[in-house]
Amino acid sequence: MNIHEYQAREILEKYGVPTPRAEVASSGEEAEEIATRIGGRVVVKAQVHAGGRGKVGGVKLVDSPEQAREVAEALLGSRLVTKQTGVAGVPVEKVMIAETLDIKDELYLSIVIDGDIGAPVVMASTEGGVEIEEVAENTPEKIFRVAGDPLIGLTTYHARDIALALGVPAESLIATTKLIIDLYRVFTENDCSLVEINPLVITEDNKIVALDAKITLEDDALFRHPDLVDLRDANQQDPLERRADAADLAYVKLEGGRVGCMVNGAGLAMATMDITKTIGAAPANFLDIGGSADQERIEEAFKIIMDDADVEIILVNLFAGIARADVVAQGIVAAAKETNAQLPMVVTMRGTNAEEGARILGESGLNITSAPDLAGAADVLEQILLELEGAS
Repeated sequence: MNIHEYQAREILEKYGVPTPRAEVASSGEEAEEIATRIGGRVVVKAQVHAGGRGKVGGVKLVDSPEQAREVAEALLGSRLVTKQTGVAGVPVEKVMIAETLDIKDELYLSIVIDGDIGAPVVMASTEGGVEIEEVAENTPEKIFRVAGDPLIGLTTYHARDIALALGVPAESLIATTKLIIDLYRVFTENDCSLVEINPLVITEDNKIVALDAKITLEDDALFRHPDLVDLRDANQQDPLERRADAADLAYVKLEGGRVGCMVNGAGLAMATMDITKTIGAAPANFLDIGGSADQERIEEAFKIIMDDADVEIILVNLFAGIARADVVAQGIVAAAKETNAQLPMVVTMRGTNAEEGARILGESGLNITSAPDLAGAADVLEQILLELEGAS
């Protein structure tokens, strides 16, 4: 689960991580009042679940409270479009007003889970203020990595090694070491999947400050943190993804896709998306209905795909186990008839009650082509897409 920068900042403050003075505003008037309290130059930052805000006008440096009000009023109610949002953008409903600092140097610090070793890894770099992906591609030697131990955590000497690798001034070494340990506690105690400080700055008086913070919480661990669940901002989600969450479906909308995919099992869903790409098409979504989906959830999954205006054809790939093929077929037929679905569908079913599922679909009168396996489905899908392109 993504949260806003101002919410991440509040979590960091609870753990003693130094951050700039800042408050959040929902109106231009509030922004002006906050800027007056802070005094001097301030930064107005749009609060959205997307990176790259500064490149599209979502972060503005202003010299007065009146300018803070003007910028806030321009941002609030708008939709910010970045390379991470898609063409529709995301709504700006809050802005954060933060003090400016006299910055001597910008660094990078983050913590993520390394799936290969099954442990949190602290990544640090002297190249702060730029996207870490660029650093990894162009100057990977400038990224310093240290793995924490799942049992004992991150030791003080490891945190000190990271601080030394960042090249902080001697008088900032203890504070930086403490900040790294505190940040690791934020990560582990809140079941995060990402904590990122970019940039982590050294001020002219050698103070170390988390200037910009991003925290992503692990969805599967939220049951342990009811207080953090309330940080969810549903308005930042794609409407279809919001519906999927309500139905307990694993769904991600993908930009530029034409093929709506409906699959049970995350691995099978990834394989289905891969084979869609190999025939020159692009999947419109990732959708895993799960192993125990009932007819109601299946109907909602199908309706979500149907309500995606980008979808031109639907590919259903089912390996039935607990989720029986006949139940899935009944859900598809019911949803298709309710929505008056006209889109062509390619369906491959194996496993429990697959023959009965195929019979239900075959007798439904819908525009469905069955395939014996995923490779066969890809061949049928490719042919139908060629026909659609020819018709257009």
